[in-house]
Amino acid sequence: MARAATTSDPFNAIAEPRRRQILTFLAVGERPVGEIVVAIGLDQPSVSKHLGVLREVGLVHVRRNGRLRMYRTNAAAIRPLHEWTGAFERYWQHQLNRIKERAEAKMHQSARGRNAAGHDSSSNPHPKASKERP
Repeated sequence: MARAATTSDPFNAIAEPRRRQILTFLAVGERPVGEIVVAIGLDQPSVSKHLGVLREVGLVHVRRNGRLRMYRTNAAAIRPLHEWTGAFERYWQHQLNRIKERAEAKMHQSARGRNAAGHDSSSNPHPKASKERP
């Protein structure tokens, strides 16, 4: 099966890690290309190419400010990505809650086992060390 073009939709566009980096960098506000180049550590033509893909799928907007091109994220276009990943966030939160519950149950079970064996966790863990020598 042929792979879909990166410009076919936002999901394909963000499959590339550098584009995700650019979106993360732009999340705090509008930036010129030069700042993106420095922050991401790519050469200017590569950043411009990635910005072109992001612009084509609608994830970023560009405007001219004199000689500068200013880029910013398009929150409305990012919303479907956020909503889709939200389903997985709920899944992982549920999984993490289950792990936490198991760990807490095991910890309580272990504490009950120590107490039943006569090991009170509040007592001195080294009873011989607390006895006076003759």
